[in-house]
Amino acid sequence: MMLERLGGIARHGPIALRLLVVLPFLHVLHPVEPRATLQEPQQVVTSLPQLCVHTRLIDEVLEWKIQRSLQLVREMGAGTIVEFFPWAYFETSPGNHNWQQADRILRHAGNQGLRVIARMGMVPAWARESGGQESPTTLNTLPPEAWDDFADFVATFAARYQDMVQHLIIWNEPNLAFEWGHAAVSPQEYVELLRLTHDAVRAASPNTILLAAGPAPTLEPVGSPQGMNDLLWLEESFAAGAADWIDGLALHSYGFAEAPEAPSARDSLNFRRAELQRETVQRYSDGEMVFFMTETGWNDDPHHDLAVSPARRIRYTLDALRFSSRQWPWLENLCLWALRYPAPSMNWRDGFTLITPEFLKKPIYHAVRKLASGQGNGDALWLPPPVAPS
Repeated sequence: MMLERLGGIARHGPIALRLLVVLPFLHVLHPVEPRATLQEPQQVVTSLPQLCVHTRLIDEVLEWKIQRSLQLVREMGAGTIVEFFPWAYFETSPGNHNWQQADRILRHAGNQGLRVIARMGMVPAWARESGGQESPTTLNTLPPEAWDDFADFVATFAARYQDMVQHLIIWNEPNLAFEWGHAAVSPQEYVELLRLTHDAVRAASPNTILLAAGPAPTLEPVGSPQGMNDLLWLEESFAAGAADWIDGLALHSYGFAEAPEAPSARDSLNFRRAELQRETVQRYSDGEMVFFMTETGWNDDPHHDLAVSPARRIRYTLDALRFSSRQWPWLENLCLWALRYPAPSMNWRDGFTLITPEFLKKPIYHAVRKLASGQGNGDALWLPPPVAPS
């Protein structure tokens, strides 16, 4: 049998021998990824200047996917994005920075004509250990001994990108214990972190606009180990002097299962809770405070406790954009969570996205794009809602 095979190879000559050499290596070959060359500088054309979207580009490995995501933001009619720039990614040892991923994101955002609001947070291992803690830590553990290090990092970021990023959010949902490595929350300690960061950033980049992080909308009771009611958090942090160290406030206010027009109330969570958050802050500020809703939206995944149908999610989102444009002139941006994730989360979180990881545009993306183009101002959706069979 072997002699017959060798004879067959000999008859076909060198070609067969070459194939025998090449075939074992074919499985490791992959198509060449698209190149992410910069286009001519673009501009956003939109009838919704408030429209903004939260992106998740920091974990995107391939540069062309960063570029494509930002192209889709512009084409949707959003002129602003919110993006997370984790301290832990850029300063893996004290004073040693690797800015490659931030450079990529900001280069392509600028090429697409987009404004970037940068959220600062996530603690590198060396800073988490600076407090000498023996107990386990998380990526959100920030011991007081590392506060100056965090402020220095934010200042370094602000100075490096001062021509590309004008707005920085300091931390994320600081009224939740999870966001501090499951430590007890403290509005007064957060204000001290704001002060340190403010002083460092002002020295490095005087024109950077500093935003306090949006508290998570929650009805946690007093003394809860999980966190603090968002309105109580704002009350205590601004009573402690937060307004002295910031230029504005990020707001987080999701719609949950209610329509965007549903009235706000202290004992309920809905889209218009942002009004109560703003009213709380205004009692302690001089009226110069600017507001950005950096997270909002509805979820249409059936596994979410307060999900809505995809058609209702479209309607509520469009109505929210119309409502904020008419009723909230004080709001700088309304940022939908979220454009897309680099990979499926395989749970209810996927129900917040506008585009799949494979760049399949969901119906809600098309609806928002049509509204931003000025074509969706009637009562009808961009397509008829489904009708149950009779």
